[in-house]
Amino acid sequence: MQGSTRGWGSGLLGVAIFSGSMPATRLAVLGLSPLLLTALRALIAGVLAAAMLAGTRQRWPDRGQWQRVALVAGGCVVGFPLLSALALQHMTSARSLVFIGLLPLSTAVFGVARGGERPSAAFWIFALTGAAAVAGFALLRGGDGTPLGDALMIAGIVLCGLGYAEGAVLTRDLGGWQAICWALVITLPLSALAVALVWPAAGVASVRWASWAGLAYISVFSMLIGFVFWYRGLSLGGIASVGQLQLLQPFMGLGLAALVLHETIAPAMVAVTLVVVGSVAGARRFA
Repeated sequence: MQGSTRGWGSGLLGVAIFSGSMPATRLAVLGLSPLLLTALRALIAGVLAAAMLAGTRQRWPDRGQWQRVALVAGGCVVGFPLLSALALQHMTSARSLVFIGLLPLSTAVFGVARGGERPSAAFWIFALTGAAAVAGFALLRGGDGTPLGDALMIAGIVLCGLGYAEGAVLTRDLGGWQAICWALVITLPLSALAVALVWPAAGVASVRWASWAGLAYISVFSMLIGFVFWYRGLSLGGIASVGQLQLLQPFMGLGLAALVLHETIAPAMVAVTLVVVGSVAGARRFA
């Protein structure tokens, strides 16, 4: 019980950090292309991760663990960052945050498929209720995006759910920060090459400070620090159950979007928030 409580606390802190990802990405893509942004955030976080691993002399993963590291990298370092950045060219950050409400369901499904978890039927009822509430709200706000943007976000969420589940399993053997650090390190050659290939011929002197601030946040917090707490929470409290905390991320992020980007928040969000909070509480009770 104590481990589960620590897991939920750590997971909640990770969600709070992740809640700034979409608004920060929205700021960043105002001045940087999605491809350059994805490459730069992975490169910056990868360099920091390599320094952390080398400085603490961590052991290398074995052959079986490298497969999970690769899946984490594909889902969380490359797949979701790139697809969400592309999606944010076709929607507001407020709309993208609502789609994050589908991520707990994706994580739970992969927790069953890859992590061997078996949540109760009641858990799935609460999980589906929360996901339906968030997805329904997204459909009602249809004027804020395009079908292409929606499709990109959904594809990114599937890959991210896979990366979350694999990272949580890997954390049990390597540790939370080590798992994401190795995933970042193995993408370093690819991210460095990508930065060189997509670097604009005109340079980046005209990029405004707000875009650089967005890049700094998603590189340090979204790509590295947030995962340390998130993977620890999933590992201690259960992938499916703690994963439901991400239902709260859209509402944390929407508050930031209103504060930083001055985006309008619909009054219906209050009602949806109450449904989501109830779903998270129910999922925790019956997981």
